[in-house]
Amino acid sequence: MDIWNFIQKELSENNNVMLITVVERNGSSPGIVGFKMAVSATGAMTGSIGGGVMEYNMVELAKKEAKSATQKSFIKKQIHKADAGKDKSGLICSGDQTHSFTLFDSSKEELINSITSLLNKGENGALYLKQSGVEFDKNKKLENQIDYACEDENNWVYREQIGVKPTMYIFGAGHVSLPLSEIFRVLDFKVVILDDREGLSTFENNKHAHQKHIIDYKNLGDIVEEGGNSYAVIMTVAHKSDAAVLKQLVQKDLKYLGMIGSKNKVKSIYELLMNEGVSVEELAKVDSPIGLPIKSKTTAEIAISIAAKVIEVKNC
Repeated sequence: MDIWNFIQKELSENNNVMLITVVERNGSSPGIVGFKMAVSATGAMTGSIGGGVMEYNMVELAKKEAKSATQKSFIKKQIHKADAGKDKSGLICSGDQTHSFTLFDSSKEELINSITSLLNKGENGALYLKQSGVEFDKNKKLENQIDYACEDENNWVYREQIGVKPTMYIFGAGHVSLPLSEIFRVLDFKVVILDDREGLSTFENNKHAHQKHIIDYKNLGDIVEEGGNSYAVIMTVAHKSDAAVLKQLVQKDLKYLGMIGSKNKVKSIYELLMNEGVSVEELAKVDSPIGLPIKSKTTAEIAISIAAKVIEVKNC
């Protein structure tokens, strides 16, 4: 269960929840800005802010505050050095990270319902965490996805455009698409499956994709959005349809574009497309043969090799 649905469920059962968010990070530190945990007064929790003894201590503090509700919103720095005094985290990786703690109680039910409703529709909005509490604006488009400003512990604000997910477009709903969809769903991608075949069992049985579409591979139009949040994998049933999709996608600005196939197949498709006017520079953007070379054989192993490569590209 994701963070927001977890908070909604706990509030519906009259349990306070403390939301922990990594709002700042310096040097070597396990938590990334934007990482979150939701901790109920019951002890139930979901998410992560980096793990280890630091996370354990922050969870214990969150449980205490969720029960007492004396502090509705505050920040706490954790320094990963043995001599850091009261702010030491118990880790020794030399960096630091700062967490905001935000209380969700019964007064925030309408707000959390608004957040979950919007996110479940695939839409997004602006989240504000500050010393005075939490706000959400479903109509606001922030300049940066995440922003944090802090003068002192009584004057700070964390802003985040929530609901913005990287999108994985998978062309071809065959056997590899099933584990690939599952993995990218777990990785919090929006998963879109596209195929040109009606009645395909692996298409119908794919419960992990957010969207599934039967399309004409020869005319993709604006199906794939361009930009740094768009990823595409080509694994259609035939090399001709692979080539048709690739010819259109190499012209788009995508974060990642990969195509499954042997070296001989890739060479053949590249030669075909170059004869049709596709440049060497455009083809150089394609990860093919796809994925990291981990000697994968099964469909699940192939999916893992692809996901690993995509993660490498996403986090570079």
